[in-house]
Amino acid sequence: MSEASEFDRYGGPSGLPDRTGQAEAFDAIGQHYDDAFPHKEGQLAAGRRLAEALPAGARVLDVGCGTGLPTARQLTEAGHTVLGVDLSSGMLDLARKNVPAPGAEFRQLDVARLRAEGPDGVGRFDGIVAFFALLMLPREEIPHALRLLRGLLLPGGLLTLSMVEADLDDAAIPFLGHTIRVSGYLRDELRQVVRDAGFDIIDEDAYSYAPASTHVSPSSRLRSTRGGPIPEHQLFLHCRRG
Repeated sequence: MSEASEFDRYGGPSGLPDRTGQAEAFDAIGQHYDDAFPHKEGQLAAGRRLAEALPAGARVLDVGCGTGLPTARQLTEAGHTVLGVDLSSGMLDLARKNVPAPGAEFRQLDVARLRAEGPDGVGRFDGIVAFFALLMLPREEIPHALRLLRGLLLPGGLLTLSMVEADLDDAAIPFLGHTIRVSGYLRDELRQVVRDAGFDIIDEDAYSYAPASTHVSPSSRLRSTRGGPIPEHQLFLHCRRG
């Protein structure tokens, strides 16, 4: 295969990995996801901050929207219009019930397939949220995904991104009775990856969070001496398209 054919015009791999396993795992997990993460203080605070920073009636893309809770609902209640995208049809079914039209629309799309124009084009947005969505990608795909998201933002558009701080690349972890693959960065490296993709980092927040189970996060690769979940460090970056 020639070098030219290995990359599409957006600069990323032209052949996408098979993410069927990831989607099927989240189809099966369904509502149990929200049960495993009953408290989402960091996500709620970041969503509220974005909702307040956007112009009235803004259009927002929710990448890896899951069940639509809390973010898509939070944004629509603030008067914004949301397009939520996710790989899992089961999660999207729940999202449509939790956050009904006309304030929100939900589509089954891989982040690597997101385009503003064309038959499956999603248009452009005033803001984008990607809460714990990019950690489902191998590290080699994350810079490309960030550049795609930048291209979907209007000039001056805002991106709110969250990741779990962890030095992992496409690692298999147990997750609510299933196995998923996740990646992460230490915070300095994450900042650099985001800046290299063309974003200015306005601010950041970090939260220590202990899920309701040892089997729901990258931190589950470790165990506390008492057998309970070790708190993970959640990083929230508030960014502007550069």
